[in-house]
Amino acid sequence: MKTVLIIGLGRFGKHLAIDLNRQGHQVLAIDINEKKVNDILPFVTNAQIGDSTSIPYLKTLGLNNFDVCFVAIGKSFQSSLETTAALKDLGAKKVVSRAASGVHSKFLLRNGADEIIYPEKQTAQWASIRYSAENVLDYIELDDETSIFEVSIPQNWINYSIKKLDIRRKYDITVIGIKEHGRIDFTIDPDTVLTLDMKLLVLGEYKDLQKCFKI
Repeated sequence: MKTVLIIGLGRFGKHLAIDLNRQGHQVLAIDINEKKVNDILPFVTNAQIGDSTSIPYLKTLGLNNFDVCFVAIGKSFQSSLETTAALKDLGAKKVVSRAASGVHSKFLLRNGADEIIYPEKQTAQWASIRYSAENVLDYIELDDETSIFEVSIPQNWINYSIKKLDIRRKYDITVIGIKEHGRIDFTIDPDTVLTLDMKLLVLGEYKDLQKCFKI
């Protein structure tokens, strides 16, 4: 369990707060808008109305007690920049800031952000991959080149074993798990015969996954 501070309760900040709370983390959510704070209060550990650009206010939060601080402010880049810098100056361990563009990202990193997230860009990328490929159900990007895909079994793989298909040699990707009836088995038997009910978790470079699953 981690202690998390989320500043900014627009759509992204709100969903982030709810999901982190659902996972069992302690979440303090902050926004300058009273209605947004009242709306999120039932779903988080605590929520406060506060101006994140106010140094005296931020000092009352005990920032060094949070494992991670998210700056999810979307409408005012100036407020996002000031908040990011202030958090780091006041001793926040890790600051993750939302950016809308590469320019925003550069300024935020120069002013204290440890990491940058692009909610709209990342969602668009996920959707473009998910809905442009016949077999891809979900994916996790590990770095600029490597990803894990959850895929349905291609029609021409059904009733063949992993060993028979020789997936690793032919496509340079690795099967790391088999999902069946909602459960994932990471103990891979090469003689397992693939069926229509199964899903595969496969690891590899994006270019190889793209070629294999025709993304």
